[in-house]
Amino acid sequence: MTIPLVTIAVPSFNHGRFLGDALESIFAQIVPVEVFVADAGSTDQTLEIIRCFEARLAGWRSRPDQGQAAAINECIAQGNAPYVAWLNSDDLYTQGGLRLLLEAMQQNPDWVVAYGKVHNVDENLRRVRQVWTQPVSERMLAIRNVISQPGTLIARRAWDAVGGLDESLQLAMDYDLWWRLYKSGCTLGYVPSEVALNREHPGTKTNSRRREHYREAIAVVRRHFGRVPLKWWLAWPFAVWWRTWVQLRT
Repeated sequence: MTIPLVTIAVPSFNHGRFLGDALESIFAQIVPVEVFVADAGSTDQTLEIIRCFEARLAGWRSRPDQGQAAAINECIAQGNAPYVAWLNSDDLYTQGGLRLLLEAMQQNPDWVVAYGKVHNVDENLRRVRQVWTQPVSERMLAIRNVISQPGTLIARRAWDAVGGLDESLQLAMDYDLWWRLYKSGCTLGYVPSEVALNREHPGTKTNSRRREHYREAIAVVRRHFGRVPLKWWLAWPFAVWWRTWVQLRT
């Protein structure tokens, strides 16, 4: 039996139309993985999709839970692999993307996070635009989240050291995690290659709860940086009002 190198959590809720793509993209990687699906009690075709993959999953469940962060923590805790990641059920890895991240981690033993480039796609996987990613610094992290969550791989030792995700957060828990890892002195390494796809659609929490997401991100910046850079207040009309209006018209 091949020993898994990566524990992958897949949180899901009524994303049956996307879940198969996400799981296929995981199992297409040339990386030994253990995959746990945490479904929050979906009423669509999610259970049918899960059962199609059941033989390849390390575990799954479907019931109401305490939110996405709690579901991810639950899945990661069930695994034993030295590296961990989570892939939301509407996102995908690109071919070989996870392998690139894993190799970067193995070649740089001081890294506790490897993250790469991510492209936004629409519901039909048509490319929309590249997500803004770049090497991390405290100043840049305070201005914006320069790490795109689908394109990340984390050393379990670091995940355990900071206690995983903050379950009190519902929308900016990844941003908070990068801050806690960075502030603890960890090295977050950038891989300048595309490794994942972030699917944009009206049902994402980022789109449907845009104002709440923005406020939570600002609270994360204030907590870890001590103040909120002017950029956040200048960008508020675009990030919340303008993008919501554009979405409603499309």
